[in-house]
Amino acid sequence: MKAKSELTRTAFAILLLVGLLMGANHVAARVAFNHGLDVATAVTVRSCLTALVVTLLIFIQGVPVKFTARHKKVLPVIGVLMAVQSLTLYSAVMRLPVSLALLSFNTYPLWIALWARIFYGHRPEPQVLRAMPVLLIGLALALDVFGATSGLGMQGQWSAMGVGVAFALTAGATFGLAMVLTQHEAADLDGRIRTATTMWMVGVLAFCGTQLSGDFHWPDATAGWWGLAALAALYGTGFTIMFTVLPKLGVVGNSAIMNVEPIFALVLAWLILGQSIAFIQVLGALIVVGTVIKLGLRKQSR
Repeated sequence: MKAKSELTRTAFAILLLVGLLMGANHVAARVAFNHGLDVATAVTVRSCLTALVVTLLIFIQGVPVKFTARHKKVLPVIGVLMAVQSLTLYSAVMRLPVSLALLSFNTYPLWIALWARIFYGHRPEPQVLRAMPVLLIGLALALDVFGATSGLGMQGQWSAMGVGVAFALTAGATFGLAMVLTQHEAADLDGRIRTATTMWMVGVLAFCGTQLSGDFHWPDATAGWWGLAALAALYGTGFTIMFTVLPKLGVVGNSAIMNVEPIFALVLAWLILGQSIAFIQVLGALIVVGTVIKLGLRKQSR
């Protein structure tokens, strides 16, 4: 049986646009990081501006703001998890080629299956179990885990990339847990309210991080300021479209298509940053992205 609603060309284009915006956001972040910006400052600016925009939309659209007792308990936890996710993913982007940081983060469907099993006793679907080895093989190729392509060997490769990959996997794990908690504990809360609340908490926590590290660390060159402005604008625009336009189109379930983000980032990082990866790594990237998209779309047909 076909899905209840077909994905229109307009909706498909908007989904791809969001993926492009989010990929470009991380490339812009790397530009800013290369010119003095630190992770906590980036997350503070990005999150607070996004929260402000979504909050204004809530008031303009007259969305009723009501929290249940369950919401009040779980939203702070989700906020902390998303703060960790934001800080660790940007830390990975600072250390790795942007596309590889995003690919490592894109293991989050596996983390979702794991956390759902641990906390809610859900058995992974057969499709998820079959996809796990495929996704991991693709990731191994993309990361060049044995150092064959780079010529560094396994030890040299992991000395160069290990910390960045660990940050990206941590981001995937925390994001996966946040998604599981959202689905089971806060799915009945309007997405705009949930997003604004979460982004305000992330912004506040990141601000605390800037103070613990001494203060804000701003860019030290014009290119860095452009990168900061771009990452804030791109992230805020992408999230605003995601939670205002997409629900009206009725294509939220097709959001897996936005996981082409690492491919957009791969092209943009090559054009803007001069980052390139070997053909076998590109093949691995395509395997990871294709697997994640297929997992995300598995419920669209029966």
